[in-house]
Amino acid sequence: MVGLVAICLAALMFGLEISSVPVILPTVGQELRGSFADTEWIMSGYTIGVVTLLMPAGTLGDRFGHRRVLVLAVTAFGLASLLCGLAPTPGWLIAGRVAQGMSGGAMLACQIALLSHQFPAGPERTRAFGWWGVVFGVGLGFGPAIGGEILATLGWQWVFLVHVCVACVVVPLVLLGPADVRDPRAGRMDLAGLGTLILAVVGLTFFITEGPTIGLTAPLPLAALAVSLVSAVCFVLVELRGEAPMIDFRVFRVRAFSGALFSSAGMNFSFWPLIIYLPVYLQAGLGYSAGVASVVLLAYTLPTLVLPPVAERLMLRHRPAVIIPAGLALVGVGLLAVMAGSMAAQPSWLTVVPGMLVAGIGLGLTNTPTTNTTTASAPSDRSGMASGIDMTARMTSLAINISLMGLLFAAGVSDQLRRHLPASTDVDALATRVANGNGPIDAVASQALGHATTLVTLYGGVAALVLAVASRLTFGFRRAR
Repeated sequence: MVGLVAICLAALMFGLEISSVPVILPTVGQELRGSFADTEWIMSGYTIGVVTLLMPAGTLGDRFGHRRVLVLAVTAFGLASLLCGLAPTPGWLIAGRVAQGMSGGAMLACQIALLSHQFPAGPERTRAFGWWGVVFGVGLGFGPAIGGEILATLGWQWVFLVHVCVACVVVPLVLLGPADVRDPRAGRMDLAGLGTLILAVVGLTFFITEGPTIGLTAPLPLAALAVSLVSAVCFVLVELRGEAPMIDFRVFRVRAFSGALFSSAGMNFSFWPLIIYLPVYLQAGLGYSAGVASVVLLAYTLPTLVLPPVAERLMLRHRPAVIIPAGLALVGVGLLAVMAGSMAAQPSWLTVVPGMLVAGIGLGLTNTPTTNTTTASAPSDRSGMASGIDMTARMTSLAINISLMGLLFAAGVSDQLRRHLPASTDVDALATRVANGNGPIDAVASQALGHATTLVTLYGGVAALVLAVASRLTFGFRRAR
């Protein structure tokens, strides 16, 4: 029981750092005088960090013991959170977020391994994973409200510093709780595959995030793009020819696995990147306080906590091939409804909440079935790798789409300001401040943020619908035996 509590608290820390931070970003940007690109790196740095250690942590745990690695990861997460809370500049905060992501990825990999080994297969394991999923969902679902409340009462620094306190509780519980688990037959880490994957993701993210500021045709962004493309090709070659690949491409021949993987990417092409830009629109565009905006965002995130049990029952009746694409399509419909609400004559929370609620319901119906399907559809000796591929696909697509949506968001703000302001105005500087949530809250800025929100919700909605169709086609239309 002590081990389960420790693992659930670690899951809570990981989930909170995904959904609580976006609410504080406008305040962080204002106090640290960060740019719009800094805001994007604060979020994408976390996801890139997760990709860095998510799969290697499993190998390290097999070799040295999952409990030992979890203790080190939780300790590192607490120290990284301390760095974030005390960061004097955006650069230090970004570095802390990358460190948080790296330790968070290791935490996540060890949590799943320890739960699987501590609880025998059957009802006991099902209950343990159920509690783990609920606590993880609480972190994701209530993250915006918790972040908004901490911001209003203690300051943005405590959104990070609170994890220092939690880590001090979790480490002793882990040491007292689950028995250590290791595999003496564990293979070596796929360092070549990991390195090329990280270079590919970081290079593309840099090109999209920094390119508009430096110049897309400038040498540095072009070099980053070239490194990304070459690294992506090398990654595929390394994985195809390596003796101990991080990803065995044969698993993609399983239609259920590949169909669910389209859904994993689809959620991070649409739902999760928007959680960064919706708070900016609600606060700077519609004029709500951080506390009110965090409450409004509950319509977006709470269904992800409430609906997974319903999704599991529906999946048993109608098959993953039906429920997963349908849920992702519902995410797309919801985001298009948010787009329509932002285009209303008098936009307010009343015009955007219905679409946010529909998108949240769609994610709640998609998220857990996708995870279960990717793991269950792979051969038993590849289930751990399948789970790692699922999480890697999510975090990689999330990091890239945070930057893509940021590019659209900033372009939308800039385009609208140019239409309504005199030619003598320094539009680029003002657009950066407005997109970061630090500009003047007036009719022009509100209209510009509404236009930017229209663009990113259109992108997210269309992407979700396209990937839902791809998922359904990949699953196929034959009923599985």
